Amino acid sequence: MLVSFTMTSNPTPDYELADRLVLTTSEQVKAIGHELRTSILGLLHERAASVTELAAAVDRPRSTVAYHVGLLSDAGLLRVVRTRRVRAVEERFYGRTARLFHVGVGDADAGTDLPLDFNDFEVAARESAEAYLDRTLWGFIRHARITEEVAGEFWEAMAELVRRFETLPRSGDTQYGFALGIYPTAGPILPAADGGQDVAPDV
Repeated sequence: MLVSFTMTSNPTPDYELADRLVLTTSEQVKAIGHELRTSILGLLHERAASVTELAAAVDRPRSTVAYHVGLLSDAGLLRVVRTRRVRAVEERFYGRTARLFHVGVGDADAGTDLPLDFNDFEVAARESAEAYLDRTLWGFIRHARITEEVAGEFWEAMAELVRRFETLPRSGDTQYGFALGIYPTAGPILPAADGGQDVAPDV
């Protein structure tokens, strides 16, 4: 299946934000480790929204959504990007502080204890279970013995692909998930070649 990426002249989302934010505190990581807060962050990739709009989108009470928006704001993941007056009341519209959030354990301050119970792939596994049963899940997993430097290069390439996915024009009636990752494993590796001459097997 060939997939073409069509960009649009209208920016997505409709406000300015940084490309990336490294999460280096347990509060930040815990803030994104919640299904409702993940949904809120996902919706704000499309455009800025008020608490009322977000509550309608996720079908939850406004007070509940306001609480979670507050946690995300306190963690530095959301900010007010504009306001408007509605019946003499100031309505706030929230946006993300960055397109991409990623956990930077290696960049964390000394002594920072990041939680180990948050894993993007666990979230993706839960979300994709129904798609797997419906045979609408597309995915790959591959293994390769590479250097840490090359792994870093792949990480940069993946981050760019995620950025392209997140800035696609919104259309259709289905929200798709997109999971990428690279990680070291304890898988087996072949020993270094001994330099001997290969001999063809007997036929």
